[in-house]
Amino acid sequence: MLPGRKLSLLVLALFISAAYLYAFPQANLIYPAVVLMHAFGGVLAMALVLPWLLRNFRQQSWMARLAWLVLLVGGIPGLVLLKIGTRHSHYQWLYWHMAVSVLAGALLLSVWASRRGWLVSGALRRMARVATCLTLLAGLSALANYCRHKQWSSRARIQNPHMPTATMDEEGDGALGPFFPSSAQVAGGGKIPSKYFMESEVCERCHKDIYDQWKGSAHHFSSFNNQWYRKSIEYMQDVAGTKPSKWCGGCHDPAVLYSGLMDTPIKQIVHRPEAQAGLGCMMCHSIVQVKSTMGQADFLLEYPKLHELASSPNPAMRWLHDFLVDLNPEPHRRIFLKPFMREQTAEFCSACHKVHLDKPVNHYRWIRGFNEYDNWQASGVSGQGARSFYYPAKAQQCADCHMPLESSEERGNVNGYVHSHRFPAANTAVPTANDDPEQLQATEEFLKNKNLTVDIFAVSPARATDLQASAQADLNTTFAVGEEAEVKTTANATGEIAPVSAPLNRVLPPLRRGDDLRVDVVVRTKKVGHFFPGGTVDAYDTWLELKGTDDKGQTVFWSGMVEDNGKGPVEPGAHFYRSLQIDGHGNRINKRNAWATRSVVYVRLIPPGAADTVHYRMHVPETAGAKITLHARLLYRKFAWWNTQFSFAGEPDPGQPEPGVDADDRTFNFHGSLKGVSAKREEIVDVPIETVAENEVTLPVAARGSAPLQPKTELHAEDWQRWNDYGIGLFLQGDLKAAQAAFQKVTEVDAKNPDGWVNLGRVAVQEGDMERARGVLQKALALKPDLARANFFYAKVLRNDGNYEDAANRLRSVVGQYPRDRVALNDLGRTLFLQRKYQDAVQQLQAVLAIDPEDLQAHYNLMLCYNGLGDPKRAHEHEVRYMRFKADESAQAITGNYRLLHPEDNNERQAVHEHISVKLPVRSAASAPRKYTKLPDHGRISAKAKYTRLQYARPGVGN
Repeated sequence: MLPGRKLSLLVLALFISAAYLYAFPQANLIYPAVVLMHAFGGVLAMALVLPWLLRNFRQQSWMARLAWLVLLVGGIPGLVLLKIGTRHSHYQWLYWHMAVSVLAGALLLSVWASRRGWLVSGALRRMARVATCLTLLAGLSALANYCRHKQWSSRARIQNPHMPTATMDEEGDGALGPFFPSSAQVAGGGKIPSKYFMESEVCERCHKDIYDQWKGSAHHFSSFNNQWYRKSIEYMQDVAGTKPSKWCGGCHDPAVLYSGLMDTPIKQIVHRPEAQAGLGCMMCHSIVQVKSTMGQADFLLEYPKLHELASSPNPAMRWLHDFLVDLNPEPHRRIFLKPFMREQTAEFCSACHKVHLDKPVNHYRWIRGFNEYDNWQASGVSGQGARSFYYPAKAQQCADCHMPLESSEERGNVNGYVHSHRFPAANTAVPTANDDPEQLQATEEFLKNKNLTVDIFAVSPARATDLQASAQADLNTTFAVGEEAEVKTTANATGEIAPVSAPLNRVLPPLRRGDDLRVDVVVRTKKVGHFFPGGTVDAYDTWLELKGTDDKGQTVFWSGMVEDNGKGPVEPGAHFYRSLQIDGHGNRINKRNAWATRSVVYVRLIPPGAADTVHYRMHVPETAGAKITLHARLLYRKFAWWNTQFSFAGEPDPGQPEPGVDADDRTFNFHGSLKGVSAKREEIVDVPIETVAENEVTLPVAARGSAPLQPKTELHAEDWQRWNDYGIGLFLQGDLKAAQAAFQKVTEVDAKNPDGWVNLGRVAVQEGDMERARGVLQKALALKPDLARANFFYAKVLRNDGNYEDAANRLRSVVGQYPRDRVALNDLGRTLFLQRKYQDAVQQLQAVLAIDPEDLQAHYNLMLCYNGLGDPKRAHEHEVRYMRFKADESAQAITGNYRLLHPEDNNERQAVHEHISVKLPVRSAASAPRKYTKLPDHGRISAKAKYTRLQYARPGVGN
């Protein structure tokens, strides 16, 4: 006989509630009530079924006995889960509970059907009945699984709009929105209480390891608890007003902005807890939608009301919340961990790690701010770029580098690990100011983890002139120039190639006393997924130092010296990696005042999977010893020396005119009060200089009367990448003949390696020598017919021939492998346009805008296509966007006077240039203190700041 009706209904209720709980996890009041009902009902059922079964065991059929026994077995892991919780490491208990219970349900359903006379007689019929019930329950389980995962996994996918807005006033909530000019929005159009963003300690109860990691992170110190950021906003509000500063607040200051506090000048509230909160857990994890990859805080925040249960002051309520989350964490996970956070990590991060400025912020026009996303997306690191020089073994997203796995036993761990919420990157300033050695160590280890390499590669006789390429020709952005792996200079392929001796550590050429030589050092990005350096590169000191010392202890060459015994500014003639911007009057942007940028003197960054070749002109002194050791270091300091002084103690000298939004002509001193600065101690922080990568080589020195330097090379199979890197650096600066010679060495090392032939093809295409390009690219394609980058450049050869159809087919093969390569899609669209296949071209170009709605070339070509289709309305829409995103070419005129006053920066602006040594003493370092020539400070240096510094005399050739 079957058990009593009440017990049967209880078991049925358990199955129905289980189906609901599994299929439709939701963060509402009903769901936790059902969780509690299911838990209580399960305990009650176990308590009732066991004694009932013992009393009635003999009266049951063998099938009924089996069914109830299986149900009891399935209930055991349920009881265990009540004790230990359903953490990820306990999922096996959950799966056991579910699978065995579903089996018991199928058997009980079969028993119920047999009592009603369905398929009773005969063994085959009974087997068919059981099989039917099992199939039915399995089907319902699959349906529940579909409901649980399918909708959720596709929810709120990050997709770009079909068309970007025509003006900034249309972004976010619009010009009258409470958070404008940030693009951020809050669901329901309201505000969010500050305390919501200030309760990360609530998360610590279950996620202690993650909380401890976050506590020292740059995210935690993103707001006015960071003196550098605090000073920049105080300065911005003083000069440009309070409202434009909301452009920063969307990502930096959630507790201040989203509560409405940012309408108050920050100086009045800077020490309030809201201003010191930073980016807490709730900020990133409350984003329910990222509306595009255009950045600018283009996301939607949602305030979950049930959060008040977790943060309740009532300990019983907090216990109930934690018990429910521990027992069934899925609703909690769905509130705070959306699928795009794990599956579209880079797109998620783009919301704050990509920005632009426009009239509401800078009273000028649209300009690109810093942008980590686009150069990652276009690179081989993302697996989406077809034209990269190198590709990692596996495509990587932001979290692969910046949220590495750390061992953990906390509740949220997966297989004993959590993703680090230290967000290790390059900010050494904040942990130094906070006296946080653990965070500083994690940052330093990240910086020095072989992400880049330095190679003192070649030496050759000094040239009479080395300017084979003009200054950077595409300064349409303040932070990064162009696409990955493309030349952005006006190249000049004429001129003689000076043979080099390389690799230096193999050939060890003698350096003759009295000679002037060119030393080439190669810096290569290896495990960097974006331009190096990344972030707001107007604000750091990143430079390459080359120092030569002989065996007598004399320093014979030094470029990249740091003043004040390594604590002051970097000598101005060093090779810097940065964006050097100026305001409307030619003052350098050095106060984190990007909104005042009106022109760019130069941008020098290294793309991911690429290299930079740096040239030094070194004089070998007559007094040099028998050996000279060259030591190159890639150095990094966040922040720049001047900016740190300004941030802590900078104040304008009295009696000066008020600054404008577009220019600040004032001079500054560094004698301001340090009382109340956002740091551990009330003093100016000495930010450490980190050695990111280094290399050293020792070369013999020959007598003056000996034979001059003779070129010598050695080719080893393991050195092919060194030659390739050397060529890449030369190629990207437009020194095409030298790049061709380097890539030729790659083919001589290994003629079966297609990279050498492809890179020779790149050079030939850039030179316009399409016949030579055809020959070398055909060699690459013979080795690897489907190689995307070879087909991409070969398509350019075919298009130059007028063979548009074959060129389009080559590009289709590229796009087939890399459907998100914007440059390949743009080229395909342009080729189809030239064939007058306007509609087909539109399809390809719209695919570009789906990846990057601000792509300049796509808007230009779409304008042409729609004109060809006779659709002036759409053509005008794209013309408006093209004119919005296009660079202000006339702005380069502003740089003229600055470059006259700052010859070192003008030298750095040239695509191919050399660096010379600071003036050095002849005597040994051990015998006497060094004496340097102090020169007058001509022109505006660092916004005409009044600080004491040494400017070193530069030796001429032969000194």
